[in-house]
Amino acid sequence: MRTDDVAELTDADHKLLVRLLELPTAGPLETAEPARLWDAQFAYAESAPEFEVLHHAPADLSELRKPDVPATVREAARHAGFLDGQPNLVLRLGGERPRGRTVMFNVHLDTVSGMEPVSFDGEVFRGRGAIDAKGPAVALLAGIRDAARRDPRIGGDVSVLVQAVSGEEGGAMGTLGTRPLVERGHFGALNVFCEPTGLRYLPRATASATARVRVAGYGSIDDRPGDGHNATVLLGFLAQHLAGELRGDANGHACIAGLHTGTAHNRVYGSGDLLVNLAYATESAGARLTGTLDRAVAGGVERFGALFADQPEFARTAAEARAVTTVDWLKRGLPTLYGAAPGLDAIMAAAGVPRWPDHEPAFTCDAIWMSGVPGTATAVLGPGDLAANNAHAEGEYAALADLSAFAAQVSRVLRAFADAPTRTEHDDRP
Repeated sequence: MRTDDVAELTDADHKLLVRLLELPTAGPLETAEPARLWDAQFAYAESAPEFEVLHHAPADLSELRKPDVPATVREAARHAGFLDGQPNLVLRLGGERPRGRTVMFNVHLDTVSGMEPVSFDGEVFRGRGAIDAKGPAVALLAGIRDAARRDPRIGGDVSVLVQAVSGEEGGAMGTLGTRPLVERGHFGALNVFCEPTGLRYLPRATASATARVRVAGYGSIDDRPGDGHNATVLLGFLAQHLAGELRGDANGHACIAGLHTGTAHNRVYGSGDLLVNLAYATESAGARLTGTLDRAVAGGVERFGALFADQPEFARTAAEARAVTTVDWLKRGLPTLYGAAPGLDAIMAAAGVPRWPDHEPAFTCDAIWMSGVPGTATAVLGPGDLAANNAHAEGEYAALADLSAFAAQVSRVLRAFADAPTRTEHDDRP
């Protein structure tokens, strides 16, 4: 192993990660239990005294009123105090530099719900957030320190920003964390989002739209099923119809998700919901899928009306299906990260970081908010694997060796960036 391939985490790093794992940081979209994100971010900042705190505050409520903010976030924001416990932290190593000499790293300290037993046996950290993404957050600081120790340009000629955000989990999609920070200008020419990628850089990030197909009719008793609207039969029919109509391809696919009308056996439920999630790699694919769903629901309702018109138990439902069926978009219009990333491949090649294979699908993360920002290159990079390391599941863990390898990558990326030609926002104009 080359000397520059090693960036060991210190005992202080180990203690910081254990402390972060012990703090419950699942946000209010995940659980009713109080989150200690302020404490986690204070601990993170205090562990890095060489960094200046540029920003430490929650998003403003006005930033959640935009039309592409998911409905669950907008609804939750109506409750007093929703944002108070979800701050965002921005640290900077070195003075303010032109964007062309600035690198930004983004990592989220919020987690999904469900605390896991916390431990460190000298080789493996266990606990909620170990791999997604408190472990990468600590390794990130270790890597930046290693780069600064090896190369005085890091923190000198090159400024390093660290975003430690809330609102990545729970379906917030970065709208109350990363997006407001990007809109405030806290980004660089190179931007790295720390998520588990198996130590391969991924220059893409998907997004998704979520539709709620709702039947809002009248129920009836089981002895007279034809008197009401049978939401169970109608939504079940639409679920199968949509499964056949929403054909996926390399740029997008549909997930026919939850269907709920009721749980009792002796009544007809007149109301219910069917959820459909549409994942897409490009914004044009997202527009195609959402348009297809709207048309497919309308077509499915017409088919249902024709097929069940002569069946007494469902005749009323068939006749009035169009009137009682609606499509509400809980999430729609989010950007994706794709396309050329100027200078990214050269920097990563110089740093010895392998590229995520083009044929493997990407995933959704806060990197979508760097889409279309001129003069920037963005990648997702981190240790471990979401599935193999049990992120969001029982037994989540991170191997110390993987965290150290990621720290070494961070160090090499920063030094490769320092060697690269300075970029400006004008470099990408036609």
